[in-house]
Amino acid sequence: MRRLYLQVYLTIVASLVLVVLTAGVVWHFLAGVGPFNQPFEVAGEVLAELVPPADAPSADQQHAIDRLALRLGADLALFDAAGRPLAAAGRSVPAPKRDGRGSLLRRIDGPVLSVALPDGRWLVARLPPRQRPSPLMLVAVLGTVALAVALGARPVVKRLTGRLERLQHGVELLGAGDLGARVKVEGRDEVARLAQSFNQAAVRIESLVDAHRMLLANASHELRTPLTRIRLGLELVEAQPERKAELARDIAELDQLVDEILLVSRLDAAVELDVREDIDLAALAAEECARYDDCSVAGQSIMVRGDPMLLRRMIRNLVENAELYGKPPIEVTVERRADQAVLRVSDRGAVIDESAREKLFSRFYRIPGRSGSKGTGLGLALVKQIARRHGGDASYDPERGSSFTVVLPAS
Repeated sequence: MRRLYLQVYLTIVASLVLVVLTAGVVWHFLAGVGPFNQPFEVAGEVLAELVPPADAPSADQQHAIDRLALRLGADLALFDAAGRPLAAAGRSVPAPKRDGRGSLLRRIDGPVLSVALPDGRWLVARLPPRQRPSPLMLVAVLGTVALAVALGARPVVKRLTGRLERLQHGVELLGAGDLGARVKVEGRDEVARLAQSFNQAAVRIESLVDAHRMLLANASHELRTPLTRIRLGLELVEAQPERKAELARDIAELDQLVDEILLVSRLDAAVELDVREDIDLAALAAEECARYDDCSVAGQSIMVRGDPMLLRRMIRNLVENAELYGKPPIEVTVERRADQAVLRVSDRGAVIDESAREKLFSRFYRIPGRSGSKGTGLGLALVKQIARRHGGDASYDPERGSSFTVVLPAS
């Protein structure tokens, strides 16, 4: 994975390599010395013709060295085979290393060339250093290096800052109220992961806002019906005492709706569960089924970890849904599947049409044409929400008839 710091680091390294290569080229062409490209043996034979033989008088050898140094414009010295100086002209030069037929040594005061003569003597010359580049030339070279580094780093910097600017624009759009604002995920570094996190957060915010809008819109509609019935019931209660029981049911329905709306809002707002306890799912299901006729529980004891109040509400909503829209008997089973606890609530009702299955767990959704007008439309939505809040999920199982299945992680 390419990381942001790695991109910056590699850019710096590449810039340094470019500087080193440029400096090497400059040194080669401006400070390099290569006047003698022939083999040292050939150079030694040529120089031997210009220097008296080894048995010549010292004055003759000195005269030849002086004349040769004047013509070359260099510092010269003649050494015998043992490395003892025989003659010299100009500044002193280092003694030869006497390894091979010759050598070229670069020094600050100029390159030093050592050549072995055929008779065993050594001729050492310090060549005049090349003239240093002028300040204008130095400025031109450094400017070329700076321009090369700037051109090489510009695409990387532009790409990085461009992505950050687009991310900033997306944040500004979201802050201005455009909940559909998204940014393009480019690359695989920290900026890309930041853009991905922003998109996920934007999707979450948009879904929460839409859910609350839908909740409020449907709640206002659903509250009108029981309130209207209560209003009419209050007008008729004195004339028809038998309406008191129906009025009490309407009030209970309204109370249940308000309670479920508050629970949905609390689950939407909460990030984690407030309470976590080890709970026997089969025992909890048995307690809830005891409240209803024609409801039986079978299965094994399985412990799950979660909020007992929310899990109790989940089971109650499933059983009430079967009682309102299904046919008795209602069967609740609890079984283990690997490391999961499976809760299944079934009845003898008709199988739900495939076209309605996708919306079964939507808020305030009622199957068109289904008998029975009771219920708030939030029961199954709460079931799925509670299951997911506990790390599981809820689904409709058409292969088992009218059956709803909840899968939770077993503790």
